[in-house]
Amino acid sequence: MKIFLRALLFVALSLWLGAEFFFPFVAATVFTTLHPDTHTAGQIVGHLLSSLHTLGLISSMVIVVALAAAGSKGFYRPIPALLPIGIVLLMAALTLHSQRVITPAMERDRLAAGGSVDAASETNPARRDFKRQHNNSERVEGLILLLGLVAMVCLANEETALA
Repeated sequence: MKIFLRALLFVALSLWLGAEFFFPFVAATVFTTLHPDTHTAGQIVGHLLSSLHTLGLISSMVIVVALAAAGSKGFYRPIPALLPIGIVLLMAALTLHSQRVITPAMERDRLAAGGSVDAASETNPARRDFKRQHNNSERVEGLILLLGLVAMVCLANEETALA
């Protein structure tokens, strides 16, 4: 049971972090490949981002349940296990914010800009807000990745402390 919970915990966290790390490279490749058609590239990246968020939310549930179960069985010390649980819950909250607030705002701005942000003038308020929301999205995803790395270090440290 101990090995199963730890493996489940690290697999879920590794999948989420790997996807967060890999996503910018995939997005850049999509935009490079479809360069003249940034609208289609944006739609593809938007769908990929939605999948990333779904993976993150499922992973966060698995991680929290695995950590809670491992803590209750004594596989992790209860107090040190609270830090990664808190970090993962913050990561999930940021993921939800991105999915429920930032992404819909970007879509609203895209439609307000006439369906294609790139076709709108640089002074168009919808285009400017789209760029602002896009920057927020990048910062949020970067913060999720950073927090995930901190959670991983906390868990690795706890593994070392228990050895």
